Amino acid sequence: MSGSGADPVVDLRLDRAHSARMYDWYLGGHTNFAADREAAGKVLAVYPAARTAARLTRQLTHRVTRFLAREGMRQFLDIGTGIPTPPNLHEVAQEVRPEARVVYVDNDPIVLAHAAALLRSHTAGRTAYVQADATVPESVLRAPLLHATLDLGEPVALSLNALLHFVTDDGCDRAHAIVECFKSAVPSGSTLAMTHATADLTPTEMARITEIYVRAGTPFQSRSKAEFTRFFDGWELVEPGVVLSHAWRPDGPAEPLPPGADVCYAAVARKP
Repeated sequence: MSGSGADPVVDLRLDRAHSARMYDWYLGGHTNFAADREAAGKVLAVYPAARTAARLTRQLTHRVTRFLAREGMRQFLDIGTGIPTPPNLHEVAQEVRPEARVVYVDNDPIVLAHAAALLRSHTAGRTAYVQADATVPESVLRAPLLHATLDLGEPVALSLNALLHFVTDDGCDRAHAIVECFKSAVPSGSTLAMTHATADLTPTEMARITEIYVRAGTPFQSRSKAEFTRFFDGWELVEPGVVLSHAWRPDGPAEPLPPGADVCYAAVARKP
C-alpha cells in the first residue's frame, strides 16, 4: 500500500457537473451531486441507453485487465481512473496476480477524496494514486510515486478507458499526441487498452450528448473508427482488433442490447 502524496485539502467543485461523477450516476453509484445528476439526466433523456453503455465500458475494463494479468502483465498504469467502483482495476488484476502493481491517475478532486479505496492492495502487490492531469503526460510520468511503484524498464499495461473523448483536439490533434507520449515512455512488451465514444452508429444522439457535456462545462469529442484505430499506430493489435466494447473477448454469449447501446470502440495493442 502507498499514499497519494497529495494535499488533503480538496475543493470538490460541487456546483458544476463532472464527467466522473456523471459516470458514477450512470453506474448507480452514490458519489454524485445535483449538478451531475441534472446533466446526466439530460443525457439519459436523449440517449436512454446511457446506463447500459457505462456498464458495458466498465465490464470491458474488467475483462481486459483479467486477460492481461493472465497473459503475464504485472504492472498497470490506469490513467483517468474515475471514482472508485468495486471491483477496482487492482482488485481484478491482483485476483489473478497478487503481486501486481497498479498506479491510478486522475485530476478530479473527488477521486482524490476517495483515493483510500484505491490503495487497499493485496499484501503481495502495491497500489498508488497520483493526482495529475493526463493531458500533461509529463506530470504523470515524472511523478515520484509512479517511479516508486512501477519499473518503467519492464512492460506496463497502459489503461485509458473512457478518457480521450473528454480531450478535444482544437485543431492540433492533441489527443493522439498525449497517447503517443505515454506510448513512448514504456518498453517493448507493454500494452495499451482504450475505449472511446464514437458517433459512427448514433450520430444524432452523439451530437446532442456532446452539446450537453459542453454546456455543462466538460469538453467532449467523439471519434470515428479510423481516428480511434490511429491511437494504436506502431503497435500490434490483439485479437479481435478494434470492435465495439461488448464484442471485445466477451466472457460468454453476447447479451441482447438496446438499439445503439454500445457507442464505444475498444481495443488492446502490444508494443513490439
